[in-house]
Amino acid sequence: MLKKLQRKEVFLWIKFLKDKVRDIMAKIKVKQIKSGIKRAKNQKRTLEALGLRKIGQVVEHEATPSILGMVSTVKHLVSSEEA
Repeated sequence: MLKKLQRKEVFLWIKFLKDKVRDIMAKIKVKQIKSGIKRAKNQKRTLEALGLRKIGQVVEHEATPSILGMVSTVKHLVSSEEA
């Protein structure tokens, strides 16, 4: 009984800490400034994965290493700023 209670308590602490880290994590705003027409397939797919479909569209993502890598792949097509 005590072990189950301890496990549940640890689980709740982990969940609490994950929520706090998610709140602290930086956000990044990405705006498409150029078209994806006549671009390499990987660049078109990267724009699509970021959620960008039209010029002038702005999306907000958490600044994770994978998102930052995607932004650097299409840095000539988008502008980015911290939110």
